[in-house]
Amino acid sequence: MALDASLASWISLSQTPGLGNEGLRRLLQAFGSPDAVLHASVASLSMHVKPAVAQAVAAGIDKSAFSSVAAWLEDPLNRILTIADAEFPQFLLNTTDPPLLLYVKGRLDLLNAQSLAVVGSRSASAQGLRNAEAFAKSISDAGLCIVSGMAHGIDTAAHLGGLQGASSSVAVVGTGLDKVYPAANRELAHRLAQEGAIISEFPLGTPPLAANFPRRNRIISGLSQGCLVVEASVQSGSLITARMALEQGREVFAIPGSIHSPQSKGCHALIKQGAKLVENARDVLDELGYKSTAKTEGIAPEHPLFVHLGFDPLAAETLAQRSGLTIGELSAILLQLELDGHIASLPGGLYQRIT
Repeated sequence: MALDASLASWISLSQTPGLGNEGLRRLLQAFGSPDAVLHASVASLSMHVKPAVAQAVAAGIDKSAFSSVAAWLEDPLNRILTIADAEFPQFLLNTTDPPLLLYVKGRLDLLNAQSLAVVGSRSASAQGLRNAEAFAKSISDAGLCIVSGMAHGIDTAAHLGGLQGASSSVAVVGTGLDKVYPAANRELAHRLAQEGAIISEFPLGTPPLAANFPRRNRIISGLSQGCLVVEASVQSGSLITARMALEQGREVFAIPGSIHSPQSKGCHALIKQGAKLVENARDVLDELGYKSTAKTEGIAPEHPLFVHLGFDPLAAETLAQRSGLTIGELSAILLQLELDGHIASLPGGLYQRIT
């Protein structure tokens, strides 16, 4: 399979050493198209970029890159979108530094879907993981695709919740799409490729370089209407995503936690700075103008457990005895009901219905 000449020009410029998005934008504004840029003289190019970069543009890239891309595109799941393509994510066009080229594996339609970024710590607590998955599922069921970065911890849980819901999930990664990082997420990557999507602005073969991950965060936030931070330390990269979301005019949400937990301090800092404190999926959906119904909340208000749990506080142990559920089964149900805003947990292991 031979590459389309126009796409080959985009790839050549996107991989030119030293050029970068800003330099490429200047050249496109000056010459009109990638093909025209590649046919321009070094002297003309040097009027817009440094002479060494102009020389690199004129020299072109190793043509072996084209054959590897052509082979990758033979998989029907794989596509490359340029900023000139109609399918390019429109939300990204409204950001100050959109990628000019995106490698995509999976469903193109999700790139223009209404979405929410869900991010957080790689070293998440068990409760944080449960929160991320439950929030993501409820929000996905309500009609918002879940966008995250496929890292360990909160990102992984968010993708799993999004895939369980009706609106799926998109991963934005910091490597080439011919690589899976972290390797432990290979099965998740396969599911995302089949049921959701994985995208990257980095060329095939790009390894997991540390500098790439903060850069990919602007795409995570840029694709989304808002950004939910589930757990984060004060040094977490998730706070970079949240800051970029604010700069892009997106809503930022944070889940509070214990004042003693290092994994809650980043969320608390965001709340102090004006992020919206959320306690359940309904808080996010209402803020974004989505109606939360019993169906999208995950567990309906008529759940059988409400036969035993009323508006007076009740201990979990008593509730387990009355319902015949094990503590494990009961805990999962109580968590979902609490996240969906139907019950409240009180000090001393007590629960109370609030809807």
